[in-house]
Amino acid sequence: MDHVSRIRAHFADSAQLKLAAVDVLAPAIARAAELMAQCLLDDGKILACGNGGSAGDAQHFAAEMVGRFERERPELPAISLATDTSILTAVANDYAYEQVFAKQVRALGTAGDVLLAISTSGNSANVVAAIDAARDREMRIVALTGKDGGRIGAMLGPSDVELRVPHQRTARIQECHLLTIHCLCDAIDNTLLGEEE
Repeated sequence: MDHVSRIRAHFADSAQLKLAAVDVLAPAIARAAELMAQCLLDDGKILACGNGGSAGDAQHFAAEMVGRFERERPELPAISLATDTSILTAVANDYAYEQVFAKQVRALGTAGDVLLAISTSGNSANVVAAIDAARDREMRIVALTGKDGGRIGAMLGPSDVELRVPHQRTARIQECHLLTIHCLCDAIDNTLLGEEE
């Protein structure tokens, strides 16, 4: 078995997708970052959710906001809804797994906040429910999706932003999502702090 050839193919596929997607994604990423930065400037917060690797991405984004991305700056209010095991297991047990994010959005979200909803398929039922709850709270949605956008892509409105990776393979979509998150963090910092000299 030639692992090196397979590894090289993974690197090449990932690089090719990122280069192919940049023209589609860059304007939408810039719009999403402006929406998020304005939310923060208006004393709002960003709630992030997703399952599996997307839960890791939600945590990663919140960590970059509360800590820092690449530049020192004041802490920014962002919360991953995928991290509190007591809430997640209580809601899943007492209600349904579909409600684990929605109940947190209803508890923590306020008008003007942003929900960062991450689902590679665009069909995660609990992320869909979180978007519905965010709408009830008059929040805006930034959705990271892939494939055909799924249910999430179809339910977003004109004031929301979908960042859809044009690919079918989950691993490749997740790799693009991570790069997208870093682009969002950088653009938010540049908006709040100005261009680096």
